[in-house]
Amino acid sequence: MMKKSLLPAALTLAFISCVGYAQDTPSALRPPKLTTVSGTMPGSAATAPSTASAAPAAPAANDGADNQASAPLLERRNPRYRLELGDVITLDFPFTPEYDENVTVQPDGYVTLITVGEMHVAGMTIPEVQTALRNAYAKILHEPIIAVGLSTFENPYFIVGGEVGKPGKYDLHGDTTLTQAVEIAGGFTYTSKHSHVLLFRRVSDDWVSARVVNVKKMLSAGNLAEDIHLEPGDMVFIPKNRLSKVQPYLPYLLPYQLFRINFNASSVGTYIP
Repeated sequence: MMKKSLLPAALTLAFISCVGYAQDTPSALRPPKLTTVSGTMPGSAATAPSTASAAPAAPAANDGADNQASAPLLERRNPRYRLELGDVITLDFPFTPEYDENVTVQPDGYVTLITVGEMHVAGMTIPEVQTALRNAYAKILHEPIIAVGLSTFENPYFIVGGEVGKPGKYDLHGDTTLTQAVEIAGGFTYTSKHSHVLLFRRVSDDWVSARVVNVKKMLSAGNLAEDIHLEPGDMVFIPKNRLSKVQPYLPYLLPYQLFRINFNASSVGTYIP
């Protein structure tokens, strides 16, 4: 009976001692208090900043994609001819010859087909046109077989401008190098800068490559191993040399120089002892 009466008293004494210890313990030795923000658990609140810090990385990926999209395309080896305005193509249907026809690429890049209507083909290769025609004629024919040929097209050309004898546009026949193109255009003039010949070549619809060729060095050394072979559409430009840039001002400078010479000669006196 005495043991049962002592148990509540012992529990009360232990509780009082714990409360007193908590009040006397310094704040540095107390365990940190756990707080919640907006009703979230402490673990989820700790991971929130990492998510916020990772968010700005998305624009960097977009910038990389934009830079990759704006980067110049690599030049293809043995590129196929692409249709231009005024070209004439022939459509040959071996099993349905009633659909055969010849069409011309109009100034707007379209061709008018009797059966399927208009189609834009400018800038496309012959295989690409053939695939587009098959898809168009598949609406009226079952698995159509179409042979597309190029009957009339613009001849390959190159352009030579600047300080040459006969600048202009020339047909590209066979394998032609840069030095040969200069000779075809009349050769260099006395105002030409042989060491700084520019070659412009279109890589894509939005990019043009430019290359400087030192023709003077090649001709002086008698070594044309680095002579560039032209491609259709290339443009060669020969700039002026320094003497030709100053030459227009020589008529104005020459009288001034003669005046200085005469003035200096007349100012020389004779010494008489």
